[in-house]
Amino acid sequence: MTDPRILPLEGVENFRDYGGYAVRGGRIASGQLFRAAHQARATPADLEAMAALKLATLVDLRRPRERDNDPSLRHEGFTAQVIQCDLGDQAEAPHVAFLRETDLTPQSARAFFLDYYDKAPFELRHLELFGRYFAALARGDGPVLIHCTAGKDRTGLLAALTHHVLGVHPDDAREDYLLTNVAARVEQRLPMITQALEASLGKRPSETAVRAFLGVDAIYLDAALDSIAAHSGSVDAYLDAIGADAAAREAIRARLVV
Repeated sequence: MTDPRILPLEGVENFRDYGGYAVRGGRIASGQLFRAAHQARATPADLEAMAALKLATLVDLRRPRERDNDPSLRHEGFTAQVIQCDLGDQAEAPHVAFLRETDLTPQSARAFFLDYYDKAPFELRHLELFGRYFAALARGDGPVLIHCTAGKDRTGLLAALTHHVLGVHPDDAREDYLLTNVAARVEQRLPMITQALEASLGKRPSETAVRAFLGVDAIYLDAALDSIAAHSGSVDAYLDAIGADAAAREAIRARLVV
């Protein structure tokens, strides 16, 4: 049975609503918080479905080169504010370098993602993008879509931080993070992606490595949260530092908890 949070689009992977969870005082509104992979291969039907969401803000967490390689498609009449960042202009995405340069064993994939999630919360471009996103949520302009390339790592971290602000139970926040493994159709896409990587790289990656690049594992989100605790003291202190202070967090909760 398909999870009702997942919007089954044709050319956009991992598109789903990350609201709807129970919190103290009520429940997060549905239809206000969306997350996804990139939209470069969105079909006309996908664009029509996205238009119906009436997005007010779209946060593109990708690097400039990623945006250039897979430019987003927009529906006619698209008016959402687009939040993106040009820091690191034309820099190669870390996962691309990893795929090209390493042995693609299960051990190397695990080490790569643990290191990535340890550093990701403090990457300068993420600090800027995350801060601007939370400012948009506090303003309450309307529905928001956050996305990166696969909609799982950068997007997953930002969704988890949002759930913290809104008071989502950690078990539910983790469930939402892990829903990528269903929404991104990891098992179905595994053979095709493995063959494509072997053809482009000249070496066959391990199944575990490919699964890591298509899906997520809770230990990676834990690594990010542990890094935030170690460097900032707490998630709230981290949010304070990027401009999502107590007043902004309260405004977000007042808007989204129903």
